[in-house]
Amino acid sequence: MNWANLILNTDSYKLSHFLQYPPETAAISSYIETRGGSDLIDVVFFGLQIFLKDVLSHPVTMSDVAEAEEVAQAHGLPFDRAGWTHIVNAHGGYLPLRIEALPEGTLTRRGVPLVQVVNTDPACWWLTSHIETALLRAVWYPSSVASNVRKVKLALRDALERTADEPELLLPSRLLDYGARGVGAFEQAGIGGAAHLVHFTGTDTLSGVLTARRCYGAAMAGRSMPASEHSTMTAWGGDREADAYANMVSRFAPSGAFAVVSDSYDINQAVSFIWGKQLRDAVKAAGATVYIRPDSGDPIETPVQVVQQLDYRFGATQNRKGFKVLDRCVRVIQGDGITLADMNQILNRLEAFGYSAENMTFAMGGGLLQKVNRDTYAFAMKANARQDTSGRWHDVWKRPATMNVKASKAGRQAVISGMAGLEAVRFDALAGRENHLRPVWQDGRLLKDWSFEEVRAQAR
Repeated sequence: MNWANLILNTDSYKLSHFLQYPPETAAISSYIETRGGSDLIDVVFFGLQIFLKDVLSHPVTMSDVAEAEEVAQAHGLPFDRAGWTHIVNAHGGYLPLRIEALPEGTLTRRGVPLVQVVNTDPACWWLTSHIETALLRAVWYPSSVASNVRKVKLALRDALERTADEPELLLPSRLLDYGARGVGAFEQAGIGGAAHLVHFTGTDTLSGVLTARRCYGAAMAGRSMPASEHSTMTAWGGDREADAYANMVSRFAPSGAFAVVSDSYDINQAVSFIWGKQLRDAVKAAGATVYIRPDSGDPIETPVQVVQQLDYRFGATQNRKGFKVLDRCVRVIQGDGITLADMNQILNRLEAFGYSAENMTFAMGGGLLQKVNRDTYAFAMKANARQDTSGRWHDVWKRPATMNVKASKAGRQAVISGMAGLEAVRFDALAGRENHLRPVWQDGRLLKDWSFEEVRAQAR
């Protein structure tokens, strides 16, 4: 079984679609959008290039065709052996498709086309529909993660702008990705992890930085730091908890920053007595920043209390905006099932007690990379035009009488700059205006190779 067999990277029923189109069909155009209308810019387009490089760049072979035919017949479905053999013989196995897309990292409203795809060989009119499953999945997941992470970035920026002296300098490191173990597959961790890195630079999802490196040329898109887990702390035993922490200080002070989970037994005892008394002088003398991580307790109260305890033991200074900043040798990381709502509550409580948001770094795991689905932003891919064998284009659309929100756009699409930002227009109504849907792929060739720096610049 070849898990990379592109013919089988689809929904089962699509294997029968080559028999369902009008006989004079030469091409089908389809587009991807987030359905609905809104003046709110809440969608970040990201991740298509991963699919283009990792999936579409691999040609279909006759071995794939034979395997797909065997599977289809056993599965109770017809199979277009002639069509797929034609792709292998006439196109070297590369799918004859042209894909247009917005620049990766683009921010837009819902209802604006993000991607448009059409077959380039009239013998493969069915191919646009066949690729929908894989293509839509390749777009909705990373774009949804990037869109969710942007909401966190906006909230953290707002808090830092109110309470910190250098908010833009601090912002990129304020949210860490702890999600690698909380997703369903290594590939998902890499794609979602790269989407997080569009907005932030802190991560422990190694596959995320590898994906950004492989697919966007980022030498190193994210940073990590030495950190403990409960096994490395509890292995010392409860009576040697202080020794476990002291070992972290001596081993990792030269790195400049490291994190220590400190709730294995009693977070209050650990912060006030072990860190705040026994190891206080060693921590101050180490010249590094120790990130204390409470990993249990009330998700709102506990991190705020830890900041207050560290203030009492290590002291704080007042920044130019009048908020307290802990001694640079200590900070707090909160990542225990954290949500955006939790972050806002924590930051509001810190601010109410006179503390700057820069005292706190957050981390998210499964909630960052896993708590998302295609309906989060209502992603859909729909056919919008059909070309007949004479070259004439015909509009294709749907208008369900009982659910207008599922109505689709008719005619080949373009995206222009309007008064409220990007907006959709028919391609035949461009009238010389710039089309932001740009060709990125055609017939096995990558036409635009976005760098990670370009993506981040687009996402602002």
